[in-house]
Amino acid sequence: MIGASATFRRGSVMGSFEYRQAEEIRNSFARHGVRYLFLGKSGAILLGFPDTTQDADVFPEKNVGNCRAVAAALQELGFALAPAEVAEIERGKDFIQLKNGPFDLDLIFAPDGIERFADAWERRVEIEGFPVCHPDDIIASKAATNRQKDRESLPRLRSFRDWWMQQKR
Repeated sequence: MIGASATFRRGSVMGSFEYRQAEEIRNSFARHGVRYLFLGKSGAILLGFPDTTQDADVFPEKNVGNCRAVAAALQELGFALAPAEVAEIERGKDFIQLKNGPFDLDLIFAPDGIERFADAWERRVEIEGFPVCHPDDIIASKAATNRQKDRESLPRLRSFRDWWMQQKR
C-alpha cells in the first residue's frame, strides 16, 4: 500500500505535525511531479525549529498541471476529497484547509508576505529531500498574516533564523 494510509490509521487523531507526515507528502508529491515548498511552522520544524504545530503547511506552485498533480497526490495519500475540493485545488484557491485525510494539511497557493512562488523557490532550502521555504519567507508570511499566535511566535522564529544562518556559514 502506498501513501499515508500505510503509515496512519484512517480516522485517527493526529496531535501534531510529525516528520513521517512530511515524508509521506514529499514521496507522494515526488511521484506526481508536484512543485511545492513546506511553509509555516512545519517548514521551520523541518529546518530544526524546536516547536510543534497541528498541521503541515504546503505552498504549491499555482499552474494547471501542478494543481492537478497536487489533487492526485493527495488522493493517493488517502485524503477523501469531495469534487468541490478537487475543483478548488485544481484552480489553486488561495487557501484550502484539509482535515479529511490521514493528517491535517493546509494548502496555501497564495501565502501572505510572499509575492511569487518562483521567488520563494529560488530562495528555498533543501533539507533531507524536503523543499522548504527559506526562514526569511516563513517569517515574512507569519508577519503578514498578523494573527495573534503568529505574532507571539515571531521573536522565537527570528532568533532561530539568526542561529540557523550562523550555522550555515
